[in-house]
Amino acid sequence: MAYKVFFVEDEAVTREGIRDNVDWQASGFEFCGEAADGEMALPLLRATRPDVLLTDIKMLFMDGLQLSKLVRERMPWVKIVILSGHDEFDYAREAINLGVADYLLKPVTVQKLQDTLQKLAGQLDREKREQENLHRLQKQVEENQAALRERLLLKLVVGAISPAEVIEKGQGLGLDLVARHYLVVILKIELGDRSEQFDFDEYQRVQQAIADLVQPNPDIFLLKKDFEDVILIMKGAAPEHILEECDLLLADVRRAVADTRYRVGVGMGSIQNRIADIYQSFVEALMGLRQPSDEGTDEMSRVVERAELLKLDKAAVEDYLRCGTQDEFDAFFDAYLRPLGESALKSNLIKNYVFVDVVLAAARLVNDLGGDIDRVIPELNSIETVLSKTGSIEQLREQVFKILCDTLSFRNSQRSGQYKTLVRLAKDYMEEHFVDPELSLNEVASQVNLSASHFSAVFSQETGQTFKECLTEIRIRKAKELLRSTPLRSADIAYQVGYNDPHYFSSVFKKNTGISPIEFRMQA
Repeated sequence: MAYKVFFVEDEAVTREGIRDNVDWQASGFEFCGEAADGEMALPLLRATRPDVLLTDIKMLFMDGLQLSKLVRERMPWVKIVILSGHDEFDYAREAINLGVADYLLKPVTVQKLQDTLQKLAGQLDREKREQENLHRLQKQVEENQAALRERLLLKLVVGAISPAEVIEKGQGLGLDLVARHYLVVILKIELGDRSEQFDFDEYQRVQQAIADLVQPNPDIFLLKKDFEDVILIMKGAAPEHILEECDLLLADVRRAVADTRYRVGVGMGSIQNRIADIYQSFVEALMGLRQPSDEGTDEMSRVVERAELLKLDKAAVEDYLRCGTQDEFDAFFDAYLRPLGESALKSNLIKNYVFVDVVLAAARLVNDLGGDIDRVIPELNSIETVLSKTGSIEQLREQVFKILCDTLSFRNSQRSGQYKTLVRLAKDYMEEHFVDPELSLNEVASQVNLSASHFSAVFSQETGQTFKECLTEIRIRKAKELLRSTPLRSADIAYQVGYNDPHYFSSVFKKNTGISPIEFRMQA
């Protein structure tokens, strides 16, 4: 696409000569307009929005410098080329201050003008590429941020992240998760008539309509769990306000999909008071996504279902995952799941509860060990699909076996680094508290729930350093930063990095770097 050039010149002969004799197209431009002075040019410039402005410097009513100043303020992207007579060269300095692209002395030859235009076209090309690269990078950053937010919210709903960590990471990703109450709602988007052919474009429009309804509300976070489900995490100051907001949103959602071939099923958990309990609301919402066969279930059946759920020992899965082996799976399954017998297969409520309990327990362990939940347990993103294919006790056994054994395999692969997480937490604590001169091995050991002697051995084994060597390294590194970047005296820096005695600090610094703090600063 050609760039646009606008020409302002009060001498008609000069204006027409340049307009008619320059091969604009050869230089990559199109001539988009002309005017006899700056005052007449302004409204035309706003209408045509050129890339380059050619203007004479001395004209009646509004001269070229006045016009250039206004254009620079209102259309900063425009490249300005000043045309000036020899006796007006003193204007050049002011033109340069205005940031003009070029200053040409009259008489201007066609060749000189075309050379200038070709140079400007190259500059405009580079700027256009840079702008496109910038937009692409910005889009990548936004997509990465969105992916990180989605992963964080997924960990939140499955209980695979601590409240402190999710709040801290959420703030870094623009998510304010702090509130007094929470509610999880799952929306299942499916064809009203399952015999009809699925239309992905229409489905995406439905999903986008839901996202558009949620987006203006900062107290609702949207997460796409799998192909059909949308998870909403709602927060608020009072339960009644959250429920009222939920009712209004669901009414808007139903109206938004009323004219489509799709319908939206709703699963709603209970109000929870803690971030750590959001996963419980998520489990309840999953169970609330009742299949058509569940509709019309009488109250007695519901009572029986809840009685069966009381038989589940939720700690059993976690104990098996942390301590069990693959060879012990049959015994675990027979003791934990088989007693439910036909109840788990006839009731989607019980089947969902059992399966979700297994998946979430596995996800929490993988996260605790620093693993990638999506890679180790891909079933987390397709719970509904897996459940729909589970109709017998053997199929249930097969699905549970795969999830648990994949998790056990990952757990076993981490044996050599079983203390890596503890050491990382210890180092993080040391980084945060190194300014405390009383920071000790005992204090850090208590933070990771190990005895001082055990922690000392583990720390040395995992890092190749003693606790004291690592703490000293942290303090010396910070001291170097302060010596390079601040005018603080060496004694003041000593106090800021955890040393009560400046002389001892200097001695430790020289022992670790080979030079004194003063000599280190002078090297800079």
